[in-house]
Amino acid sequence: MDDKQLQKALTFQALHQREELLVLPNPWDAGSAKILAALGFEALATTSAGLAFSLGRIDGEGLISREETLANARAIVAATPLPVAADLENGFSDDPQGCAETLIQAAACGLVGGSIEDASGRADAPIYPLELAVERIRASVAAARSLPFPFTLCARAENFLHGRQDMRDTIRRLEAYAEAGADVLYAPGLTTRAQIDAVVRAVAPRPVNVLLGLSSSALSLDDLRELGVRRVSVGSSLARTALGGFLQAASALRQGDPSFAKEAAPFATINDLFKAGRYLRP
Repeated sequence: MDDKQLQKALTFQALHQREELLVLPNPWDAGSAKILAALGFEALATTSAGLAFSLGRIDGEGLISREETLANARAIVAATPLPVAADLENGFSDDPQGCAETLIQAAACGLVGGSIEDASGRADAPIYPLELAVERIRASVAAARSLPFPFTLCARAENFLHGRQDMRDTIRRLEAYAEAGADVLYAPGLTTRAQIDAVVRAVAPRPVNVLLGLSSSALSLDDLRELGVRRVSVGSSLARTALGGFLQAASALRQGDPSFAKEAAPFATINDLFKAGRYLRP
């Protein structure tokens, strides 16, 4: 750890303690991270799906290694002066101590936050039993507290992403993770006002993260603020939006239509964003 990492960690911690909503976008490489910094975002978080897509792989548990995840995180940390948290998936281990080791390695990459989820990666039993899931968070919290700076740990309850729309179990898990010491609670896949309100109330005063970019949700940032949400992230949505534009352009080109380039950002604009040290708000 150096003084810069300590300052980033303190800044990231403070962003969760204020009343204003933290919008935490998810870059998938150094270039997208630089663009987000130039647009004025205050902090960043990696995306496992965005990384998988950039490597030409499908997203899924166990398909991206811990080493690849941390190499990607290291590149994003180095790209901007912003605090960065990482999607650490299920800690790349079933074992609680394996999760703790992942967190220690993540901190060594310059990260100041990260998430551990309770998805096992196994189709026959996609979610860890509650007792094991809590032990995994407890071990991760202990690892975070052993660091010489405040590492912001987010605990994720993955029921809704795996076809288990069980609010009672989801809330029970988030409450247990909060009791185990997690700094932020997150149940990706919640889409309704009632669901989000129930989670915010259950774990208060711990901050709650909500996933934006789900087509089934019509809630705005103002709606989420009113519900008491403290942080929003977008997962793979920005990466998928970029790939969507690429797919449309490439499909047009394949059909012989050269007009696709009209939608491209000007060369000079992109080049300026990537110039070292240039992080300008529009």
